[in-house]
Amino acid sequence: MSVVSRNPADPADVLVDLPAPGAFAAADAVERARAAQADWADGGAAARSAALGAVAAAVEAASAELAALAVREVGKPLAEARAEVARTAAIWRYYAQAPYEATGAVHDTAAGPGLLLTRRRPHGVAALITPWNFPFAIPGWKAAPALAAGNAVVLKPAPEATACALRFAEIAQEVLPEGVFTVVPGGATEGGALVSAADVVSFTGSSAVGRAVVRSAGARGIPVQAEMGGLNAAVVLPDADIAQAAAHIAASVAGYAGQKCTATSRVVAVGAALDPLREALAEALRAVSVGDPAEAATVCGPLITEAAREATTAAWQGLSVLAGGTVPDAPGWYAAPTLVEKAGPGHRLLREEVFGPVAALLPARDLDHAVRITNAARYGLVTSVHTADLGAALHGLDRLDTGMIRINAPTTGVDFHLPFGGAKASSHGPREQGRAALDFYTSSRTYTLAPAGAS
Repeated sequence: MSVVSRNPADPADVLVDLPAPGAFAAADAVERARAAQADWADGGAAARSAALGAVAAAVEAASAELAALAVREVGKPLAEARAEVARTAAIWRYYAQAPYEATGAVHDTAAGPGLLLTRRRPHGVAALITPWNFPFAIPGWKAAPALAAGNAVVLKPAPEATACALRFAEIAQEVLPEGVFTVVPGGATEGGALVSAADVVSFTGSSAVGRAVVRSAGARGIPVQAEMGGLNAAVVLPDADIAQAAAHIAASVAGYAGQKCTATSRVVAVGAALDPLREALAEALRAVSVGDPAEAATVCGPLITEAAREATTAAWQGLSVLAGGTVPDAPGWYAAPTLVEKAGPGHRLLREEVFGPVAALLPARDLDHAVRITNAARYGLVTSVHTADLGAALHGLDRLDTGMIRINAPTTGVDFHLPFGGAKASSHGPREQGRAALDFYTSSRTYTLAPAGAS
């Protein structure tokens, strides 16, 4: 088996073609990480903080190179690639302060002399299995808190982002102690081996693989979190600023060719919002710049693979197309940002995440109906609600079965210092990012300190 990564804008451009290391190599990487972890955890807060800060500085110093690599390997538009690299540095700098935070509390005993202490301790080795669409940010928001808490990490990136992961590892390994950050390229074999050997697992990717990871980790009794995508809705009420809502939704549908788990794929127009939104959103999508991701003006670049483009084009077949519905004549795997309507309740667009620049426009009689439509999907990652009525917004907040709700904002875009995660089939286990990540990568222990001779 080989690990192959191609430029989706120019498939003849092969970035990586190397033999997959296999299960034994993955298991060996975990053991080497385990040997390095104790010294890393025992080295003290100052050492861990300085190391994570040094990673942030190194990412900033290499920002132009890393952004260009993301453009070339995963087809991320240049503006988004630059923003991702900047965000990655910010994530590492944020978690560089975490080693100094309290790891427990002191309590009085219920009766008699002594003290009760709680303390959070690292699990050991964290296996991180990451997707290709955020090749620097997602590994960063998993690895940085794991390392800050005293774990060592082994990263298994998606094959399509192998070059990005290997280059980032080179940068990080120059400032981190040997063995605490390792990359194992490969596919299902290597990922499965890591899940079978590590002490804690964090996964982001498809639902089918995520469920398998959860089953495997659960059988071993180790902590596991899995982020498995979304089928995100934008709810637009009649009193919304329609032009603003259309701009936000178009960006969430078409940005990075819809290849974000937070992308909008269902647009629920309430009552009188339907007709003006139909026109404004179709116009906004037609105006999106599609093309070479290396061009600064590009918003919608290529799909990651030919199969991904085929899945996207298949999703709009047989529906009423309001915008897009075409495949540009270009060497890469492009598809025009597309808006469709008249998708029946059982249609794939309303059941499964397509992961492409296509969305379905759906009418709703009122807000309650819109909430029911939104909640009908088995996923519940993020929903946007567009309205000038705070009461309606709060009603939506209370009723939507969604992990994250954004009012008058795109579904895309998250703040790394707050918890990230969804409901239902979107997520399993504790939240990522913010302080929630530090809790996930540690276990709580309770100590009783009784004076000698106490009865």
